[in-house]
Amino acid sequence: MRVSFEKMSGAGNDFVVIDNRSHRIRNGASIAQRLCDRRWGVGADGLILIEKSRKAAFRMMYFNADGSYGGMCGNGGRCAALYAFSHGIAPRQHKFEAVKHIYAAFVKKQEVVLEMTPPHDMRVNEMLKTSRGNAGSSFINTGSPHVVIPVENLGRGSDLETLDVLGLGKEIRYNPAFGVEGANVNFIERIDAKSLRMRTYERGVEDETLACGTGSVASALVASRLWGMKTPVKVIARSGKTLRIEFNQMDGDFVDVKLIGPAKTVFHGVVQL
Repeated sequence: MRVSFEKMSGAGNDFVVIDNRSHRIRNGASIAQRLCDRRWGVGADGLILIEKSRKAAFRMMYFNADGSYGGMCGNGGRCAALYAFSHGIAPRQHKFEAVKHIYAAFVKKQEVVLEMTPPHDMRVNEMLKTSRGNAGSSFINTGSPHVVIPVENLGRGSDLETLDVLGLGKEIRYNPAFGVEGANVNFIERIDAKSLRMRTYERGVEDETLACGTGSVASALVASRLWGMKTPVKVIARSGKTLRIEFNQMDGDFVDVKLIGPAKTVFHGVVQL
């Protein structure tokens, strides 16, 4: 079976995107493992299948590189919206289905805006035991579960640039405090009153990624709660690309959360499955 695909990037998060409205691909998990392999496949953080939906313009099915079902992926959602618009599947402003939720997207000339579901389960500045000692960490679910740790909480001399994100991230990702499925781990560092840098260890990829959409949202909201950062918060990812997070607050909860940033097609291809 020959299948056309697009390699897409959302601020450095890269994906293989396939139009699966015909439902030719039924084993997304194994296909993700094959295509996302960076040595033997196309290479990507995850696989996105565009499928039919009775509730919206399309349904996005997202699988991590290891084949696990990824839940919601913010940058993946922005790439899916761009793909759907570019291929005439949806208009510039549309809604799509993912993980039993409906997301609204707006494809602009240089960026894609994605309206996120309300975040939940926020716990701020709890002590977490790590190999570097106890560190103040925060947890929030922004469509996927995320731990957010300011590097200043990891002890004197800690620096985001030199931090062992792979080693420490893997350790924290499997911490029993975050249940069987674990969590993504984001390390952040303040730049100024409205911007920060972030590095992320992503579960399912089991490595540091160049960007993370839901992680950027988590980091911005935690930064707002910890440091009083006002909307919009700029998050500079490992790729050097900037994502903007807009939000409002109502009765102490975050609402109207938007993830805004670049997305593009890197190349087209055909693969034999």
